[in-house]
Amino acid sequence: MTERKRTPWVVGVSGASGTPYAAAVLRGLLAAGESVDLVVSRASRLTLLDETGIAFRDAHWREDLGEWLERGADGKPATFARPELGDVRYWAAGDLAAGPSSGSYPVKGMLIVPASTACVAGVALGLSKDLLQRVASVTLKERRRLVAVVRETPLNGQTLKHLVALDEAGAVVLPASPAFYAGATHIQDLVDFVAGRVLDAAGVPHRLYRRWEGELGGSRPRG
Repeated sequence: MTERKRTPWVVGVSGASGTPYAAAVLRGLLAAGESVDLVVSRASRLTLLDETGIAFRDAHWREDLGEWLERGADGKPATFARPELGDVRYWAAGDLAAGPSSGSYPVKGMLIVPASTACVAGVALGLSKDLLQRVASVTLKERRRLVAVVRETPLNGQTLKHLVALDEAGAVVLPASPAFYAGATHIQDLVDFVAGRVLDAAGVPHRLYRRWEGELGGSRPRG
């Protein structure tokens, strides 16, 4: 019997605020049975520490990732069951010889969530200053799906130009902009809406939010 070829999604986490978005996307990918290659930038470790209290360590990444994915968007631990991490690979941000740095490494595409303006600029300009930016550049040159979940407001003209450049290069520019028609009652619902839209852009099935069905008031409770 031929062993199934592993073809993961690369998830890049940059330094913008919004680590709950990344956690929700990762949980959604794993729940859908997808393989994941994870790249956590140096700047994002500071954000993760500030937003969750978790110090993400290269040598203990599996333990730290499991703790992170258990937390809800409100920071409460043990909100979610710890997912199985057997098909997750972690690559250090400074490892420019990592598998995903080459176009010959098979991946389905890349999801940058959240994407800081510095990350957006680096990808748009092709700087490849770390592994996250390098993988994004490879994703574009190989014509694979790249979703950039920009998380910043307001946006200045230079960043808008960079976002247009990404769009023209074939990326999906997906602002972390939650909607309210799905009947959100908790911060986690808003986070899951954005995560669901990211998975929609990647073509990954999920049940993270209630979809619009053309009925006004459809998100409100009956009775």
